[in-house]
Amino acid sequence: MLTRRLFASALAVLTGGTVAVVLLQPHAATAERRAQAPVVIGHRGASAHRPEHTLLSYEAAIAMGADYIEPDLVSTKDHILVARHENDITGTTDVAAHPEFADRRTTKTVDGRPITGWFTEDFTLAELKTLRAKERVPDLRPDNTAFDGVAEIPTFEEVVRLAQRHGVGVYPETKHPTYFDSIGLSLEEPLLDILNANHVRKAYIQSFETANLRELRKKTRLPLIQLITFGGAPYDWVAAGDPRTYDDMVKPDGLREVASYANGIGVDTRRVVPVGADGKLTEPTTLVADAHRRRLDVHVWTIRNENSQLPLDYRLGNPASPAFPRATGDVMGWLTRLLDLGVDGAFCDDPAMGRAVVARRSL
Repeated sequence: MLTRRLFASALAVLTGGTVAVVLLQPHAATAERRAQAPVVIGHRGASAHRPEHTLLSYEAAIAMGADYIEPDLVSTKDHILVARHENDITGTTDVAAHPEFADRRTTKTVDGRPITGWFTEDFTLAELKTLRAKERVPDLRPDNTAFDGVAEIPTFEEVVRLAQRHGVGVYPETKHPTYFDSIGLSLEEPLLDILNANHVRKAYIQSFETANLRELRKKTRLPLIQLITFGGAPYDWVAAGDPRTYDDMVKPDGLREVASYANGIGVDTRRVVPVGADGKLTEPTTLVADAHRRRLDVHVWTIRNENSQLPLDYRLGNPASPAFPRATGDVMGWLTRLLDLGVDGAFCDDPAMGRAVVARRSL
């Protein structure tokens, strides 16, 4: 394992790879975890290098030194959890090229938004396995399109078994839990069944909603992460008519409530270092310190390679160049700054770069 990590660190430095997620060991006490080096988690695998949420992507993340791999979970018609960014698979698979599924295209309302496309819950697992994955953002990651049509949609159990074989952890996210509950395909029970059946002890479970995390708290000792966007509100609050927002959640009283059911928060980087009107970073907030006072770890998302995905302060190259938006910026500098602010983890698209940052900080 040490050899793999040292190799990945060297690879990142030599190739200028991207960043991964930095987290901590799930069962250690909070104070002890913060004394350790951050751990690296590949965001949707190594999505800077392979189409996200494929075994190709997760395998690459592990080879690059990730400690955890992150699958977003949705359900099939026959209630099998699969790894997809969304239940709408129009942009992440070749489903549109399958005439036998043309009549499955439909419009649904998910989390209050109408969406037209093909949805995992309208397919059995066997049917989904006839599809092939493709790059979700080809304009940003044109090199990843070389792998279009190669990989199947993996089940959560396949991702877990891959992680177990290589001694890395999993960091699953339940996608749209209120929606899936409404159609009788609850995500939490099969998630725990798979983790328990495979004796998984190295894992985090995350959600943008709150009710399912509260329910999970009663059923598992694995650490739970409350995800928090820069704006908006948890959809379960919206559906219940609760007027509170994520802004309320990051206030002292909100963090106190989160600490009653979760072990940490996963936040947009702008919650830690806001961006000014000129596009440049401003002074850091007190969120990290406030969360730590509540014994909550802070994981940030998402650290990406491309200039267009980085704060203005960390972009590199000539902005007039057509290639500038997708060129690699100072990813290491950005992640280093966040870790220096006390952040306990970061979701990143390139685990090799994340491993390199962590290795450099330990020298």
